Amino acid sequence: MAEERELAVPEGLDGERIDVALSRLLGLSRSKSADLVMAGHVDLDGRAASKGDRVEAGQWLALRLPDPPAPPQIIAEPVPGLRVVYEDGDLVVVDKPAGVAAHPSPGWDGPTVIGGLAAAGYRIATSGAAERQGVVHRLDVGTTGLMAVAKTEAAYADVKRQFKERTVDKVYRAIVQGHLDPLSGTIDAPIGRHPGADWRMAVVAGGRPSITHYDTLEAFAHASLARIELETGRTHQIRVHMSAVRHPCVGDSTYGADPRLAERLGMTRQALHAARLSLDSPSSGDRLELHAQDPADFAEALRRLGGVPSLT
Repeated sequence: MAEERELAVPEGLDGERIDVALSRLLGLSRSKSADLVMAGHVDLDGRAASKGDRVEAGQWLALRLPDPPAPPQIIAEPVPGLRVVYEDGDLVVVDKPAGVAAHPSPGWDGPTVIGGLAAAGYRIATSGAAERQGVVHRLDVGTTGLMAVAKTEAAYADVKRQFKERTVDKVYRAIVQGHLDPLSGTIDAPIGRHPGADWRMAVVAGGRPSITHYDTLEAFAHASLARIELETGRTHQIRVHMSAVRHPCVGDSTYGADPRLAERLGMTRQALHAARLSLDSPSSGDRLELHAQDPADFAEALRRLGGVPSLT
């Protein structure tokens, strides 16, 4: 049953737009607040509110908040192309293909790494939210490569600690538009939600500290092959930072890539591949050094550019 609430507009919000007022009162994003108004879930002094309304101190807001959706469920189903590259009693590391999410989430009904592992009979740690049990780090749906999943609670805690202490090394290969200048460097720019589209990330003042190191491996006529190493691990970090320096990953339409170049290279996703993962085994302490070859579409894009794919 939907929750109903009544709130008085405080003096500090006098004259504000209704979506701004709701955002501050409820702790929601402005876009979600505006969605509530547009859906007819908000009354202002007894009448249906509209998006252009401005509130006055002392007015009453009546809200009908929809029930939160049920948490996504893990569905055990085989995932073509999902390859296990390492397994021990603590961890399973997969080479994730494009078009596969790390775990279930609202609005995603496609294949997931967790569902694929469940279908293959792997036991995964129960730590973490119900839909992302055992997931210690994620790759975007369109990003390929190495992703580790914890099999035990102790391993989950240990690898999470390693990520927090920044002792896990993650190296990516990316095909980016144009030529990076300088050819090697560090991008140190804070990342947070895009102020006008909270489903995207952006370099914003007050965002979380984010550091990306890159080296140009090869330069072509219209693009470059780059080796990228993350010092931090923010959502969409490489994609946001490459876009911020005006060299978005080829095929990354979300962050401003030119679709014509992607079409020429046969890329239907962002050209980003998690090629190397290095971390300590939670049980033995031995350093694990894992590699994943370029996927077929990435290698074909390099062939069209005139390069020879290789391991990082």
